[in-house]
Amino acid sequence: MARFDVTDAEWELIEEFLPVAATGPLPRRVRDQFNGVLWRFRTGCGWRDVPERYGSWSTVYSRFNAWAKAGVFQALMEGLIAEAAARGQVGLELVSVDSTIVRAHHESAGLAVAGETLDALEQALTEEKGVPLPAQGPVLRVMHRRPHPVRAPRRRRAATVLRRGSAAGHGRRRPDSAGPEAG
Repeated sequence: MARFDVTDAEWELIEEFLPVAATGPLPRRVRDQFNGVLWRFRTGCGWRDVPERYGSWSTVYSRFNAWAKAGVFQALMEGLIAEAAARGQVGLELVSVDSTIVRAHHESAGLAVAGETLDALEQALTEEKGVPLPAQGPVLRVMHRRPHPVRAPRRRRAATVLRRGSAAGHGRRRPDSAGPEAG
């Protein structure tokens, strides 16, 4: 067993969620393949770099793909959370939100407030501080948005291509060509 492979106690909890058909792989190989999937995601490597001790990389990938499509990982996560809750081991430390990947809309930087609401907020602030709003420090910054100017769509010029013998170019000559008058 490698350093980060699933322990026997952990496997007892996980094993019941992994499907094993009567003609499928032996339970030992299923554990190896599960450890291979965990190894791949823990290291962030490609599937082809999964060590041979977990089986062929294509078999480990196929097993992961089948489990993912069948919802095995979702059922496993829900089952493990239920087991931890039954043991009283669920806490908020299990929840993690990485703000580096959470995107906000570009309009979330400003607050759009209706005029009546803004007046009520200004009055409440004046009453709370006991000082008129213009005399207060920069506690509340109000930014008014200017509407974006509406631009008319650009019109493209129709390009005319004149070819010899075409109907559109009949009777027209290039400026540098000599006509029947020349000569």
